[in-house]
Amino acid sequence: MGSRLLVAFLWVLHWLPLPLLRGLGVLVGLLFMALGRERRRVGATNLALCFPELSPAERQRLLRRHFVMLGQSLMDRPLFWWASRARLEKLIRVRNPERLAPVEGRPLILLCPHFVGLDAAGCAVTMAMPVVSVYSRQKNPVFDAVIYTGRQRFNASVLLSRQDGMRKVIKSLHQGYPFFYLPDMDFGPRDSLFVPFFGVPAATITGLSRLARATGARIVPCVARMTAKGYDVHLQQEWENYPGDSVEADTLSMNQFIETQVRSMPEQYFWLHKRFKTRPPGEQRYYP
Repeated sequence: MGSRLLVAFLWVLHWLPLPLLRGLGVLVGLLFMALGRERRRVGATNLALCFPELSPAERQRLLRRHFVMLGQSLMDRPLFWWASRARLEKLIRVRNPERLAPVEGRPLILLCPHFVGLDAAGCAVTMAMPVVSVYSRQKNPVFDAVIYTGRQRFNASVLLSRQDGMRKVIKSLHQGYPFFYLPDMDFGPRDSLFVPFFGVPAATITGLSRLARATGARIVPCVARMTAKGYDVHLQQEWENYPGDSVEADTLSMNQFIETQVRSMPEQYFWLHKRFKTRPPGEQRYYP
């Protein structure tokens, strides 16, 4: 019953104007920061590793801004699940939408780093076309149904679990579904290489390079930025000469690209994930 009441409350939120939602998001973010001791420590550790040139006070201010923007993005989620297409098209600005168009029948992979506006990017793309993506099933069946249905409501996308592996992704790519791909998290040592991210060796999955080699897919970065009026989703220029000479070089290139994007809006990157949890043999652990 509690879950259904919360979902009903979230449904009511989608009727509110954006400034009011953003104001509520500030409160949610600050409350999360105050109560989420473990996540606060993870974020502080990540920022210390990635921005050693900043003073502790500067990193603390950056972490606070991140919690606020994360809270605001959470309060925006009901919009993506229930708001009308017309309202969403006003809130989400898509730059260079023509880059979604098929090119000589080649598959398309949308590289989407974990910024707070990620769900806005997913919403914008699925309003334009069905995609294939990897879906993390929620433990709570009520919330799982809301999120799953919300991601399917404009086009019938293919949502796979991580256990499905890459074969089903490749099949979907050959069937014409763009792959909405989020490869910048630590998924453990399997299918990963240690390549630098902000100068720190990070276990990074090699799927982008391997999929591009297996399918001939073109890579178009899809980067979402939260703005005062909504979201700016930038479909960037297709990567040239990718894949390159080796999987290792490709994976490093991907991390370098994401790092460049993060530096342009560091408060919007998802710092609360244990990005450096998996360590090379014999190296110290960064998280308790």
